[in-house]
Amino acid sequence: MFTGSILLGIGINGFLVPHHLLDGGIIGIALILHYYFDFQTGLWSALLSVPLIIYAWVVDRPQFHGSFYGMIVTAIFIDLLAPYQFVLPIWLSAILGGAICGIAVGLMLRYKTSTGGTDLIAYFISKATPLNIGLIIFIIDVFIVILGYQTLGLKSVVYSSITILIAGTLASICYERL
Repeated sequence: MFTGSILLGIGINGFLVPHHLLDGGIIGIALILHYYFDFQTGLWSALLSVPLIIYAWVVDRPQFHGSFYGMIVTAIFIDLLAPYQFVLPIWLSAILGGAICGIAVGLMLRYKTSTGGTDLIAYFISKATPLNIGLIIFIIDVFIVILGYQTLGLKSVVYSSITILIAGTLASICYERL
């Protein structure tokens, strides 16, 4: 959980934020709020995850515990690591940010924890259907990135799409194969 949370904080702040790129899911929505209103990304990702955490409490208590703690720790590391940003070309930031965030999410899901956001929704859908968790995360993330178009523009959407494609692929690999 700590490794995944730290990696998410690094991936988001170090690579995505400097270019106004998005991750998907609840963190992506929190990033949109950050870019538009200057809200704290970690805090808002935790607040937006509360309904999903409550659902996990009802449906899957072991997953609830990992997701609740994962949500809190991830939110803390996202906000603590906010000052640390890397100045890299946008294409490299999209690739590295996606790789780091995907590995983080895959590791967290593999060990029965999550950020409490839409990763949790993807986990429950993958348990109930034959759909791959990485594919589910990718579909949700595409929707979130499209929502960001109005605020961030086409360039951000294109590079954010690269980020989520890489993140979804690596999350799936880490979740299923490690």
